Amino acid sequence: MIYNALSRINNGLARKVSRVKIPFSKADMAMLEALVKYGYVASVERKGRGVKRIIDVNLKYNEDGRSAIKGIKLVSRPSRRVYMGYRDIKPSRRGRGRYIISTPVGLKSNHDARREKLGGEVLFEIW
Repeated sequence: MIYNALSRINNGLARKVSRVKIPFSKADMAMLEALVKYGYVASVERKGRGVKRIIDVNLKYNEDGRSAIKGIKLVSRPSRRVYMGYRDIKPSRRGRGRYIISTPVGLKSNHDARREKLGGEVLFEIW
């Protein structure tokens, strides 16, 4: 699910491609829309119908050719889930990165979750 999508994005950034295709799921779409909202991905678009649905992701690069995503680190894994209350949420990479947290209201960054006093499962860290 989300881990497969992050792996495809990482591989696309390593190859310096502009677009990546990911099999569609609602969780992946919500995660990618959060990455668009926070400026790590240029755009996402759902394509296809029925069984052949995909998500077309346009990766974001600066003028000098460096990607907007410097790194991605998985925090929760299927074998070990990590949960945090809103009081336990700390800044990521001294404020330069973000944790993406699955809250009861949807996916939020660590800044938004703390502001709205929401805790949940910490999915990954991105910077």
